[in-house]
Amino acid sequence: MQLNADFSQRTVVHGDEVAWQDSPMPGVRRRMFDRIGAEVARATTVVSYAPGSQFSAHTHTGGEEFLVLEGVFEDEHGAYPAGSYVRNPPESAHTPGSAPGCIMLVKLWQFDLDDRTHVIIDTNKIGSVKDADRAGVSITPLFQDHRESVRIETFEAGLQAAVNTNGGAEIFVLGGSFTETDESFRNQSWLRVPIGGKAQLTAGPQGARLWVKSGHLVHAKAPVG
Repeated sequence: MQLNADFSQRTVVHGDEVAWQDSPMPGVRRRMFDRIGAEVARATTVVSYAPGSQFSAHTHTGGEEFLVLEGVFEDEHGAYPAGSYVRNPPESAHTPGSAPGCIMLVKLWQFDLDDRTHVIIDTNKIGSVKDADRAGVSITPLFQDHRESVRIETFEAGLQAAVNTNGGAEIFVLGGSFTETDESFRNQSWLRVPIGGKAQLTAGPQGARLWVKSGHLVHAKAPVG
């Protein structure tokens, strides 16, 4: 399967316009934003676990990165409430599920295959810092290495400012709204900016809270196997 698989193109997906699709496991549904592959795929997806649902045990050969948007995600390693950011590196394994139900942004097969860094951050418990170069923007850093930068950026209401898109970028709306190139983005809207592209945002009347990943599209590859 190939969905929004041309990384040279600016791509927009509004999550509330994407139909839920059943996964192979009962109670687990997905909204697919981009995908290369079948069940083993390089993918960006919003995943919904119904209360009491569970996915079968599996190994993330290419790594898994997720941010819990609503509810509580669970596996044998812990419980992760809304606001939790987790990176499960290549070759990690778990049995995911959710007793109360949850919704999460999930990215698969986008790691350096030699990466073994495990990250767990509760963004509810860490603060943000003011961006020295962009008045009205605050940053919550989540992860950074030689391949990518991942953070939450919060824009004050009405602010006009650029997002660093060097090496390509993805922007996912966690709260509030923004406009960019005359298009409006709202909760769970997703913008992928190609390498060489730019993103000049204007935050809405409630401001904008954004999950941002940049630099990584230089390394974009299809899954192995």
